[in-house]
Formats: sequence, C-alpha cells, structure tokens
Amino acid sequence: MTDEQFEREKNYCAAISIAKSLLAKGLISERNYRKIDTIYIKKYRPVLGGLKAGNP
Repeated sequence: MTDEQFEREKNYCAAISIAKSLLAKGLISERNYRKIDTIYIKKYRPVLGGLKAGNP
C-alpha cells in the first residue's frame, strides 16, 4: 500500500467512524448511513474500507 493509499484509507475510516456513531445513536437512518458511505467511498477511494461498504 502506498502512502497515498494509506492516507485515503485512514481518512475514509475516520469519516465513516463518525457516521457509524451517528447511526448507533439513532441520529441517522440506515438509509442515510448507506448514502454517506457511498459518498465517502467515491471521495476517498479506500483500498480496504470500500470492501465492507454498507456494513455498519
């Protein structure tokens, strides 16, 4: 994994962690979580994080 790929992965994981927390607290719906995840996958293009897309 290159440094750039690592940075994208790290940024994706940090961003999706916040979305997971909001989902767990009931502040967003499962549907909204999936939309957010899709946006973050397109934005960060994670190497590993995108493999489990949609799974909170």
